[in-house]
Amino acid sequence: MKFYPEGKNPQLSKQFETVDDIKDAMVRGEVLESKVLLCDREHNLHVDLGAVRGIIPRVEGAVGIDDGSVRDIALISKVNKSVCFTVLGFQKDIYNNSLAILSRRAVQLRCINEFLSGLTEGDIIDARVTHLEKFGAFIDIGAGINALIPIDMLSVSRISHPCERLTEGQNIKVVLRKKEPGKMTFSLKELLGTWQENASQFAQGETVTGIVRSIEDYGVFVELTPNLAGLAEPQNNLYAGQQVAVYVKSVLPSKMKIKLVVVEAFKETAPPAELTYYTDAEHIDFWQYSPSESSKQIYTDFNE
Repeated sequence: MKFYPEGKNPQLSKQFETVDDIKDAMVRGEVLESKVLLCDREHNLHVDLGAVRGIIPRVEGAVGIDDGSVRDIALISKVNKSVCFTVLGFQKDIYNNSLAILSRRAVQLRCINEFLSGLTEGDIIDARVTHLEKFGAFIDIGAGINALIPIDMLSVSRISHPCERLTEGQNIKVVLRKKEPGKMTFSLKELLGTWQENASQFAQGETVTGIVRSIEDYGVFVELTPNLAGLAEPQNNLYAGQQVAVYVKSVLPSKMKIKLVVVEAFKETAPPAELTYYTDAEHIDFWQYSPSESSKQIYTDFNE
């Protein structure tokens, strides 16, 4: 069974008209989703199922809450966000109203056992960006289970912070780069095209837009796409993140270089570019970024 990031599948969000409908979903072991309305003082999560209110008890809020390996902030941060769960049963509150008792933890355990445990290096899955830190992007890889994309695996073009490439809440595709006991590391750059695939969008003599990524004594690195940067001649008064217009002076596949000239600089800081994926496969064994005629070979072998 394939599991998706929370909020990815709108068909899981249901409003039930009767308690019996919810009981039927419980008998079927159906995975449901709803937005969290409240995280109470005991860190139980409250959701609206339509016919009744549902409560995810703190220990059922996530795998790892019970042993302390996951902190309560992981529950607090779910308010107004979709979470997945199954129905465990029912009980009465102090006002004799029926409450549905739910478990997000149960869905996460199913996701681990039925989906994530079967993944191998090179598998491509759907993910959602949940949080950005200087060292990388945290992603939901299924049922609210988090993994990391290190910053150097977000693209070939170097960035100083993941917010230059991604936004929180963004749906993306990722490839499993490394699988270890209790830990998975993912990558994005192998899905964003080779040097040749990206360079084929540009021709000598064209003037195009780009983003300044770094400024060195010998020139300015300008990103043309997330997996392609060219070197422009030195110019004063530029800064990282700035949008620029550049003239394509030459495209050199054998040296894997694009030479540029900055024509105009704009005051705007560029937002993250829309991602273009160059594969629709569900698995890749090998990815070679560099052109075959280049003396420098850059690749990822997922079988190593």
